[in-house]
Amino acid sequence: MSLRKWFYLFWTTLLIGAGGAVIAGLALQIVNGGIQFKSTADFFLYALILLGYGALVSVYAQLGFFAYLILNYTGIGVFPRKAWRYIQLVLAVLALLELMFLRTFVSGDRSVGSDLTLGVAILLTALMVSWFKIRSTNASAWVPTFFFMTAITIVEIIGVLRIGVDSATVFILVPLIACNAFQILMLHRILKPASL
Repeated sequence: MSLRKWFYLFWTTLLIGAGGAVIAGLALQIVNGGIQFKSTADFFLYALILLGYGALVSVYAQLGFFAYLILNYTGIGVFPRKAWRYIQLVLAVLALLELMFLRTFVSGDRSVGSDLTLGVAILLTALMVSWFKIRSTNASAWVPTFFFMTAITIVEIIGVLRIGVDSATVFILVPLIACNAFQILMLHRILKPASL
């Protein structure tokens, strides 16, 4: 990957994260009836804060993406390719099960509904992104894409899950999933050698 391609990926992911945060933040304001803006300037200031927050989330998503690329490279070097695919699939399923059920049973005070909804949303998004990745590349991209969109995304949201507030989870999850989906779907296009 050249510096120019990485620069393109960085800035486009930054814009997607900022846009996702604005959409999530304004949608949560409409649904929850939160802040009452006193003027138009207050509304634009709030949107500017959301843009900055989304940019921070996108940088966090990019750190997770490059950590996944290093993990995948190491896994391919240590395990046979077929075994590494199975390991990723098992880890993705375990991460989803932990998110949907184990947190509720261990803590006892959480409702299973919000965790189950979150897990199903991540699962459906991962399946959809994996389907698009297969259509753009080949069938062997399904497991790595599914693993990245489930296990890595769940690891990235662990901090907000400890807060235990559903609005905060949605607020970080929307731009994070948008950034992760964009990065994994763009990877093969960015790594494609330039035509001579």
